[in-house]
Amino acid sequence: MSFISVLFALLIEQARPLGPRNRIHAMLRAWVRWSARNFDAGKSVHGWITWAFSVGVPSLAALIVYWLLDLALGWAVALLWSVAVLYVTLGFRQFSFHFTQIRDALADGDEGLARELLATWQRIDARELPQSEIVRHVIEHSVIAAHRHVFGVLAWFSVLAAFGFGPAGAVLYRVSEFVARYWLQGSKTHHQPVSEALKTTAGNAWRLIDWIPARITSVSFAVVGSFEEAMDGWRQHERQFDGDNDALILAATAGAVNIRLGNGEVSFTKADNAIPAEPDSAFVSVHPSGQNPELAHMAVIVGLVWRTVVMWILLLALLTLARLLG
Repeated sequence: MSFISVLFALLIEQARPLGPRNRIHAMLRAWVRWSARNFDAGKSVHGWITWAFSVGVPSLAALIVYWLLDLALGWAVALLWSVAVLYVTLGFRQFSFHFTQIRDALADGDEGLARELLATWQRIDARELPQSEIVRHVIEHSVIAAHRHVFGVLAWFSVLAAFGFGPAGAVLYRVSEFVARYWLQGSKTHHQPVSEALKTTAGNAWRLIDWIPARITSVSFAVVGSFEEAMDGWRQHERQFDGDNDALILAATAGAVNIRLGNGEVSFTKADNAIPAEPDSAFVSVHPSGQNPELAHMAVIVGLVWRTVVMWILLLALLTLARLLG
């Protein structure tokens, strides 16, 4: 019943999104800090133990609760648990309001407010950015956020749910992404630094876990956008920068909507107010033959993302129907 779980979770999240300072994210931060404090001893093996404990326990807990509810109370109650977990792990509204605020400011001609909002969201110096650069930054960060908060979650949830693991895949993906950001950069702003071994482990594990979802998202953008241009951007990027998942998604996005993204190095420093900073991702200009980003392209990106969401829902609906008929 993946389709029903995803549909209801998205509807609830649109109607009542989690706030930036919600209790669940606070509990997750406390759990990650406790794990690092008790298991991080500075060596590579300790890094993997800490990562496995931090990510594995929440994922296993979600799975065990799902199985127990299914056995004791039936599939309908287990379905409600999947909806609840997806509601927490999916996060359209956790970043989209930043996008909307900046878009509205630019539409009103208030570039100063747009720069201020972008600087607050991403913790960057945006005082000298022209409008095209503001739009580029917003598009880049919003596309990566959409992947990490929506499409990557759906990918892992759908795969593991098909094998009877319920919502464990969604928890695995989101917690992996969280600890990578928290330990790679977030620890710099806290009183509990973590070892370089743990940072390296978290980054390597995250790149591995996100490898397939990043390519699924890139293909999805190509299908609902300009397929040939998106795939061409993918191929060009793979030849030069193989292994950078974020940059691959942006290369596919640039081709899908025919815009130029990237300008030297770009650092994704803050995804949302609820969770600390994201891992750095540096890339050079992608799709150089595309148009310079303009305000109108923000609406194009919104359409691209929503078409991809609809495609995912339809695909899950067809798979659910095929499973019921089979």
